[in-house]
Amino acid sequence: MLLPAALGAALALIAAASLVMGFVSIPAGDALGIALGLPGTEAGPQIRAIVMDIRLPRILTSAGAGFGLGVAGAVFQGVLLNPLADPFTLGVSSGAAFGAALCLVLGLAFLGPATLPVFAFAGASLTLLAVLFIARGDSSRSPATLVLAGIITASILSAGLSFLKYLADERVSAIIFWLMGSFAGAGWDRAAMVWGAGIAGLLWCLWFARDLNVMSLGGRSASSLGVNPGRVRLALLCGASLVSAICVASAGIIGFVGLVVPHLIRLVSGPDNRVLLPASGLAGAVLLLAADTLTRAVLPHEVPIGVLTALIGGPVFCWLFRQRHAGGVHD
Repeated sequence: MLLPAALGAALALIAAASLVMGFVSIPAGDALGIALGLPGTEAGPQIRAIVMDIRLPRILTSAGAGFGLGVAGAVFQGVLLNPLADPFTLGVSSGAAFGAALCLVLGLAFLGPATLPVFAFAGASLTLLAVLFIARGDSSRSPATLVLAGIITASILSAGLSFLKYLADERVSAIIFWLMGSFAGAGWDRAAMVWGAGIAGLLWCLWFARDLNVMSLGGRSASSLGVNPGRVRLALLCGASLVSAICVASAGIIGFVGLVVPHLIRLVSGPDNRVLLPASGLAGAVLLLAADTLTRAVLPHEVPIGVLTALIGGPVFCWLFRQRHAGGVHD
């Protein structure tokens, strides 16, 4: 358990640094005192508003989204037995994007600020149901069948999204901005949503961690050891996909976190999912919070978080891919 502890400490340090950094520089003692509710903090109301209403909710939301995407990525790679799988392999991101774009094109706001996340979550959830419906003929829900169903569904949704952007006219910029991902304007409601989903998803997946370890031996071996691969695969895919859907609904499309993080953690922790799942979640939180702090407080102009994670994750994944094959490991 040393790895999760070290990652938790790193997350706390980055969160503390992120509270201090920004357009308005705040002394570390004041920032931490306000965030922790310590008595004797003499900061004015403006500083308190910056910490409690702007920075702290955004820090918690970005860390929570990274946590959920990291856990979901580890689950997808374990369930589909594919190191290239990530939370969006089954088209969850395409479904969320379609739902959000539909909301923007129609100009809906009957739930206030929550309307867009609700539509994105609904789109992602319906996409998962569509994938499972297409793959229903395979009782064991084999990885190949599920991936193929995900590709088919994502292709249809991609065409639908292109059509919505064609119809959007002046709203197309809002759609594109959402597709690139951002934590700007994140509030306490989104922070609670992503952390609630991430922790619940981790506990759900840890319940099946032993079965997931056994399934890595193959479907026949798992069945002989008393594991029902089809049932476990369905339970884990539903849990991981819904966590991914909530993360996407809270901030837009954020790629490479669920793809790269489990790879890196697996090199350190090994394949045991009882350690890999929480460690991947914490590492995802560290990565996404660091990336959001970089784009918010260090770069001269804020870059959409999805663009930044792709710029960071792409080269890292290429390096991992080369190292994997240079070592003679083939899937």
